[in-house]
Amino acid sequence: MNIDFHYGVIYIVARIGGMTPSQALTVAHACQYVDDATTSGILRFHGGETFERFATAHKMFDYANTVSDQNRLVWAPFHFLPAGQGETLEEKAVCRADSAVAREVVRRAIRQRDTETGLHRLGVTLHTYVDTWAHQGFAGIESPGNRVHSLEAQDCTPMGWLANLTLAMQHLIQHVEEDVLTLALPVGHGAALHYPDQPWAKWHYIDGRNMLVKRHNLPEFVQAAEMACRAVRAYVAGREDFENEEGMPANVKEALTELLDTNRIMDDNQRLRAICEVIKTGGIPGLKEPIPDYVPKGIGSWKYKATGLRSDDDTGDKPLWTEAFEKSDYRLFHDAVKEHRFVTTQEVLPAYGLRIA
Repeated sequence: MNIDFHYGVIYIVARIGGMTPSQALTVAHACQYVDDATTSGILRFHGGETFERFATAHKMFDYANTVSDQNRLVWAPFHFLPAGQGETLEEKAVCRADSAVAREVVRRAIRQRDTETGLHRLGVTLHTYVDTWAHQGFAGIESPGNRVHSLEAQDCTPMGWLANLTLAMQHLIQHVEEDVLTLALPVGHGAALHYPDQPWAKWHYIDGRNMLVKRHNLPEFVQAAEMACRAVRAYVAGREDFENEEGMPANVKEALTELLDTNRIMDDNQRLRAICEVIKTGGIPGLKEPIPDYVPKGIGSWKYKATGLRSDDDTGDKPLWTEAFEKSDYRLFHDAVKEHRFVTTQEVLPAYGLRIA
């Protein structure tokens, strides 16, 4: 899923689920920041203080991650949560929508609701949880099962001859990309291109097990939003059995379904802007308010507010450590990431017979 879902839709379900605007913003920002926190290692302060961070995503075009053990610590616990089903490691590592593992990880986050990192931890966890719908069938480890062949998408929009010719050329290029990426990117859904993350997409492909896989993202994305809303309600209520909570009201679910289906702008940041405009003008029943812009890097970002650093790689003068850093969203997010990764890789997954870190 992209920023339109992780930030926009998660904000909607957080508000519908009973959170204040401030709480919903923290959860939505943390949810999206999982895709943008690409700097790992020790943050060094001017006075000698240090703070450890884990990257939750790889920088674009960082192809080294496809052959590094580090991908297991990034893709599996944050983007392709293993379902723990099957006999072999490769079978157990496959991500499945709303798996028992995923629900347990959500319960663990709800259990930490009264801690200082509670909201940030929920945001990180919801990123992982909703991604199980988008990334189902793929694994966050190197696996032949991630191979994609004969990738096709259904387009029901009537087109003229020129548009059809253009589409035919795009399909030709796409198949070349598909074959190259299948070999170059054995981790995750890289060879499936952008289709797993488009809310409206209908697509199919032959997987690495030579099985035909048919996908229709819209009902799956709506179900992901429904379950995320239940998780928020449970978090607010202090209950771990979130699957038994009420989801979105029928009119909200209908409006969100329509929005995800018709908001077909290819650029996900523009899709987010469209979602924010709908929320601002009252297009979601019971919700009419502006949403602050999401700033991933540089001035205005969580990192900048906490440290004054503008660069991804911490270049520049070392920041001064202050008490404000300890209370910052940046520090709370990274500590929530550490908690999530430890619980997922060291407690939950081993309980399902899977050791990947």
